[in-house]
Amino acid sequence: MHIAGLPASFVKFPFFSVPTGVISIFSNIVVLGIFVKYKELRTATNAIIINLAFTDIGVSGIGYPMSAASDLHGSWKFGYTGCQIYAALNIFFGMASIGLLTVVAVDRYLTICRPDIGRRMTTRNYATLIIAAWINAVFWASIPTAGWASYAPDPTGATCTVNWRKNDASFVSYTMSVIAVNFVVPLTVMFYCYYNISRTMKQYTTNNCLESINIDWSDQVDVTKMSVVMIVMFLVAWSPYSIVCLWSSFGDPKKISPAMAIIAPLFAKSSTFYNPCIYVVTNKKFRRAILAMVRCQRRQEITINNALPMSVSQNALTS
Repeated sequence: MHIAGLPASFVKFPFFSVPTGVISIFSNIVVLGIFVKYKELRTATNAIIINLAFTDIGVSGIGYPMSAASDLHGSWKFGYTGCQIYAALNIFFGMASIGLLTVVAVDRYLTICRPDIGRRMTTRNYATLIIAAWINAVFWASIPTAGWASYAPDPTGATCTVNWRKNDASFVSYTMSVIAVNFVVPLTVMFYCYYNISRTMKQYTTNNCLESINIDWSDQVDVTKMSVVMIVMFLVAWSPYSIVCLWSSFGDPKKISPAMAIIAPLFAKSSTFYNPCIYVVTNKKFRRAILAMVRCQRRQEITINNALPMSVSQNALTS
């Protein structure tokens, strides 16, 4: 199979997407397995990470297999209804993931910079933030099926997405709204939160007042490093897709190459692959839990501090 205008290397797309999807699903199932096995990790804040794992599994389980099958087929394989479902679910899980990443940033900010507020955060507060992220995703994913913009196969036929080739007023207004609400605003919030976190941590370190706060500071250093990676990877994942949509809105969609058309959604899906690396593999306490699972150790044989680097809040999920 070869698509006109598409580099020959992209013919091998299924051979990349299938193993990537499998690894993504497996790694995110491992994340969920850790929370199931170790009850002490089931804090209210870490519920955000659980929800992120579900969004990644959703994209991996739907996006990669259908894209690979269509690419091997030479065109979109699943008809109009399949296209609407595929595109809507991918936008849904993608927007939910972005929303949840923003909730993580807000949680970190409240925990470190505003501990007076962070200590008062309850399970209900976290549930409200998480549900808000899901509701926002439902809204933006379902609107194109109701007539504001539309979903259609991309020029390669490998995926279905927002029909950026039809750059009418409906598409332009939808695209600008999505980019503003689900890209610019989250990125601004993340930058504000992590910038202030870095400043606060530097002040604590400079003033030698670490003993006055009830925080494992070595863990917080890890969090800051992870935060920088999170922002960078957020940009890596969603910038190509945003560029394609912006170009389609204000330029000539016909000038977007088939290669770019397939790279953009592929990069957006890539977050499902590296999210477990960012939130789990680089976290030493999660690494201990993973190693314990691999070695089939009993719970009594290991000690896992439930103050995870991703979360200092210790509100139990059942509180």
